[in-house]
Amino acid sequence: MPNLLLEANHIKKTYGERLVLDVEQIKIYDGERIALIGENGAGKSTLLSVLAGEEEADQGSVRRYSPLSYVHQSGEARFDGSARLISELRAPGRREGLSGGEMTRRRISEALSGDTPLLLADEPTTDLDAGGVELLTKLLIDYRGAIVLVSHDRSLLNKLCNRVLHLEDGKITDFPGTYEEYREELRRQREFQQFEYDRYRAERARLKAMAQQKAEWAASVKKAPKRMGNSEARLHTHEYTNAVLKQSAAKKTVQDRLERLEKKERPRDLPDIRMTLGVTHKLEAKVALTLRCEHLAAGGRTLVDGAGFTLPAGSKTALMGDNGSGKTTLLRILRGEIPRGIAFRGDVRLNPGVRMGWFDQDHAKSLDLDATVLENAMAASRLPESTARTVIARLNIRGDDVFKPVRVLSGGERAKTALAKLLLSDINLLILDEPTNHLDIFTMESLEQVLKEYGGTVLFVSHDVSFVSAVATRVLSISSMGISTFEGTFAQRTAEAARDRNAEALQLEISSVQMRLAALAQRLSAPQKGDRPDALNAEYEALSEQLRKLKRRAE
Repeated sequence: MPNLLLEANHIKKTYGERLVLDVEQIKIYDGERIALIGENGAGKSTLLSVLAGEEEADQGSVRRYSPLSYVHQSGEARFDGSARLISELRAPGRREGLSGGEMTRRRISEALSGDTPLLLADEPTTDLDAGGVELLTKLLIDYRGAIVLVSHDRSLLNKLCNRVLHLEDGKITDFPGTYEEYREELRRQREFQQFEYDRYRAERARLKAMAQQKAEWAASVKKAPKRMGNSEARLHTHEYTNAVLKQSAAKKTVQDRLERLEKKERPRDLPDIRMTLGVTHKLEAKVALTLRCEHLAAGGRTLVDGAGFTLPAGSKTALMGDNGSGKTTLLRILRGEIPRGIAFRGDVRLNPGVRMGWFDQDHAKSLDLDATVLENAMAASRLPESTARTVIARLNIRGDDVFKPVRVLSGGERAKTALAKLLLSDINLLILDEPTNHLDIFTMESLEQVLKEYGGTVLFVSHDVSFVSAVATRVLSISSMGISTFEGTFAQRTAEAARDRNAEALQLEISSVQMRLAALAQRLSAPQKGDRPDALNAEYEALSEQLRKLKRRAE
């Protein structure tokens, strides 16, 4: 049986009047790969801190039977990692002037260098580019200890984790399986809950109608006429009383059944958002925007030379590239800003009908911290409050939370508010710089659906492969070689790149066989001492047949 590494029992943690954690038990065994999921503000980071011993629970106990390492979501690494990991992760040796992605690499190298039996990782993909996420995925898969991972990267969760802990309303649901399997189980549960709720409503409506009918029948029983004789009146009164009592008893029976009917709650589902977001002023032209970039440099380092791209109206375009390749800089230039230290030659041509909206990584500056979520969301909107409430709910801010001032919200909740404000604005071109940063996994899935249904044009930067795959209809790639455009989805681009790699490998194999055939032909024309012509001929025929097969594959 695997060794028990950590055990937490009866954990309770309160902030103010809010009970954040009410966890009965968690046991972590050697070799387990656990995904810890939940909405923004659910308490995932708090739970990791309690498990790590960096924060005390109000009640309960945590027993740690092995050393552990902790990849924090933010902040500086406390010490340098091993030389091997620093090199492998391309983590900088310096501590000053680091980008977000570089700081993340240092935190990862620090934690993994401990090589402990248990690793806690809180959003370790934060600010990493696609290459960094791919490398991190490999390192985590190869990690010899147990892992508890908080991440919104569904691709990473599905590749790595085989157990899911879902933190909701302070409590833990423990599921043995991958994230996708858990989501499928949640879907089945929601469908069954909806079925039970619909059946409950139908039965409740039937019983209420029956009770009303019994009441009407009792009221319709006629009393004895005034001119009726005494004997006839007594008989009629007796019959009347019996009829009324009978109907009243039937009504009470129905009402008792109605009161005993087990109440079924309506499943918490997202409201429909199939609406005309982004098409109030629909762009009639074919092209929304054109960028011509003769030269782009940062700090004296050339990023792009002689490149450009267009945005077709109505398209959903992902801009991808490594950290430091210039993605955010390009987005700012599209907005009309040239950051300090940036050299740019070229021009941006916007269609006159374009109304641009912008989601910055520093999205908090677009919000009024003293205003509520709803007030912020509607600040630049002409849409009714009901539509605003629907959009906000789809981004997983529900109920009275819409009346909270932004100042008291978490980073993820502020990001949701900024996105709601942008989606509700009177615009038809969205430019989104890392909109999935700080969002929980469920909100990301909702945002995917909203953007797919958005009627305007979208250009976005994201390193989340699942998000890009779900939303983008075309892909721009920026590198030192320039800016390339792929007209198709990320999955199609990946498949084509694989075909290209296979075709290149096939051509190399063909060239290798051709060179070997040429060398054999030379030896056959001028045999050397010790050569056996029959063996050389046999080898030549075999290689010739191999070449024919390779060329057929290449056709």
